Amino acid sequence: MDKKVDVIAERMVILKKYRDLLRVIRPNVSKENKQFLRKALDLAIEAHKDMRRKSGEPYIYHPLDVAHIVASNIGLGITSIACALLHDVVEDTEYTLEDIRGMFGETAAKTIDGLTKLAGVFDQTTSMQAENFKKMLLTLSDDVRVILIKLADRLHNMRTLDSLSKEKQLKIASETLFLYAPLAHRFGLYEIKNELEDLGVKYIASDIYSSITKKLAATQEARDIYIQKFIEPVKKSLDKSGIKSRIFGRVKSVNSIWDKMKRKEIPFEEVYDLFAIRIIIDTPFEREKSDCWVAYSAVTDLYRPNPDRLRDWVSTPKANGYESLHTTVMGPEGRWVEIQIRTERMDEVAEKGYASHWKYKEAVSGENALDEWLKKLRELLDSPEANAVDFVDDFKLNLFAEEIFVFTPKGELKNMPVGSTTLDFAYGIHTKIGNTCIGAKVNHQVVPLSYHLRSGDQIEILSSQKQKPVEEWLNFVVTAKAKTSIKDALKEERRYLSEQGKNTLEKKLKFLKMEFNQSVVTKLMNYYKFPNPTELFYQIEKGDITLKNLKEFSRDTERGRWLKYLKRTQSVITLGVADKLWHLITTRSASNVLKEDIENFNYSIATCCNPIPGDDVFGFMVESDKIIIHRTNCKEAIQLMSKYGNKIVKAKWNQKESVSFLTGIKITGIDQLGMVNRITKIISSQHNINMRSINLDGHDGTFEGTFMVYVHDTKHLHEMMKNLKSIKGILSVTRIERKKE
Repeated sequence: MDKKVDVIAERMVILKKYRDLLRVIRPNVSKENKQFLRKALDLAIEAHKDMRRKSGEPYIYHPLDVAHIVASNIGLGITSIACALLHDVVEDTEYTLEDIRGMFGETAAKTIDGLTKLAGVFDQTTSMQAENFKKMLLTLSDDVRVILIKLADRLHNMRTLDSLSKEKQLKIASETLFLYAPLAHRFGLYEIKNELEDLGVKYIASDIYSSITKKLAATQEARDIYIQKFIEPVKKSLDKSGIKSRIFGRVKSVNSIWDKMKRKEIPFEEVYDLFAIRIIIDTPFEREKSDCWVAYSAVTDLYRPNPDRLRDWVSTPKANGYESLHTTVMGPEGRWVEIQIRTERMDEVAEKGYASHWKYKEAVSGENALDEWLKKLRELLDSPEANAVDFVDDFKLNLFAEEIFVFTPKGELKNMPVGSTTLDFAYGIHTKIGNTCIGAKVNHQVVPLSYHLRSGDQIEILSSQKQKPVEEWLNFVVTAKAKTSIKDALKEERRYLSEQGKNTLEKKLKFLKMEFNQSVVTKLMNYYKFPNPTELFYQIEKGDITLKNLKEFSRDTERGRWLKYLKRTQSVITLGVADKLWHLITTRSASNVLKEDIENFNYSIATCCNPIPGDDVFGFMVESDKIIIHRTNCKEAIQLMSKYGNKIVKAKWNQKESVSFLTGIKITGIDQLGMVNRITKIISSQHNINMRSINLDGHDGTFEGTFMVYVHDTKHLHEMMKNLKSIKGILSVTRIERKKE
């Protein structure tokens, strides 16, 4: 009887979710479209009828929720919504792509095929995550909707991550922060991007997420009162000007608040810009720009603006279609308040990204911005030999980069990532122009290849057919296209020189009366420690391996190998005392205080984040028998987990052991007589903590100090930091990562 009641209850939930979906799309849905959608739902229900998620709920809830995100958060059409309902059917059930094609048409079949291939890629737990992501982007060239639905799928998976194991939570959350959130940003899906980031923080740094959300809830009432006080005079002024508007406050995302706390090294209580005031005006397209400035004038007549904080993305929209006026003004009670001014159209584009941009493309100039970005992406993907990890790093840089706007000699506007050089600009025009670039004229002045561009610069590229790319160029380019093009050119040059080197080696061996064959080449590779014949031939052509070297090789190969071995052994044994001490401490500590299901592993503590007992940690397998222990919110670890998710190993602290761990704190304060004595007294005497090093620097009446100390766990550390903060004259006490030796 209970089972029957459960089935009925689940059917009611399915019906409610479907009605909610129809409510989102109802203004635009015809009878035929409604029938099309119902057919997709019926097939999804039938296909997944015996399937349940890890949480125990019916699997059909997932595609229904993904379809709702596609409709409400992204704003895609009926075909895409139907594909969202069907996105797991071909992958997980007996239905085929031909079945989908026959029932829903070629467009739906093509989209489902793309989604099925993506699912197959990310199910390969033994493959590198970076390689998988590169494969995913290949599908983007065919149909952008595939990626948009994939983003919706990832968002719902993040919302329902609680039912998975800790290892999978870390892997999926890291992958989301590293790749999916920046991808949502590039498509202008700011709401999805913010939620993906916040959910990522929830699982990567759960204690921080919990702390910030609780403090936001506790301060909500006071914040609402202040926002209302700020808004009332602005609303009256706009009404008086005849501009229809909606004005409200938006709390910043947990991730952005945490970023500011880390960047400024301040506690939550000192983050004053927790919210932004958004002014949405309802005005015809032809008056959008002028009315936005009228609204800006209304605000700045009431509150004094900060002239350095004006951002005009109305006159020059971002590459992802984002349009808005941003400024910061001094509000009541002497508080800086961020203001965002945009129209209803701009707001829909900002919330739903390119999907809404296409909706308005007849009215908006620059509607080909997405096509431009896709063109750049295809150029990157056209390099089959590109290392997947390098590709993802470069691609991510260009996904999330802030932009500058520059001009060609003819006045054409180009957007570039912040930090771009004249060489980046040259490659942005064409690969051949980049390869032959010798410099540029910026604002009619000759500048070098490494010159960093600024917004408003006008650039004319200078080139010479005698110019060739050199490895040094990689040090001062930031765009993925420039890096890829330079690497490709260098590989081609290396390949050509290797061919020449092969001929040179054959001649030199002939002079030494030695036969040129595979056996000799292999011996030479081993002797000189080259990974492949190509590198050997290249070094010979460069002149790094001369006839004299080859004579030495031919005389006594074995002796040469033995000397190499001795040198190599000596370099390993001869370690600095501090390095040996640190290696012994970390290896011994980890093996003693970490509990793990897998035995016979060597552990060491990561020096990038220096975890201590009490920190959430995980193991990362670097060799078959070696594991490095990282904090879950370590920046480097997030990248590792996103690229090599299959190497994550569960780890937790053994609370029975009492071992000291090295960590660092940074203290800033007023430079007073006896301050150092008061600090060291609390650390050494009150908390019985050993100090490894102290580094102090004073200037203009203040000081900043770094203290490396040995503590037992996070509780021990936090108690010490709390007491240090109580010292009169101390401004801040923050934990830092271990400094590299």
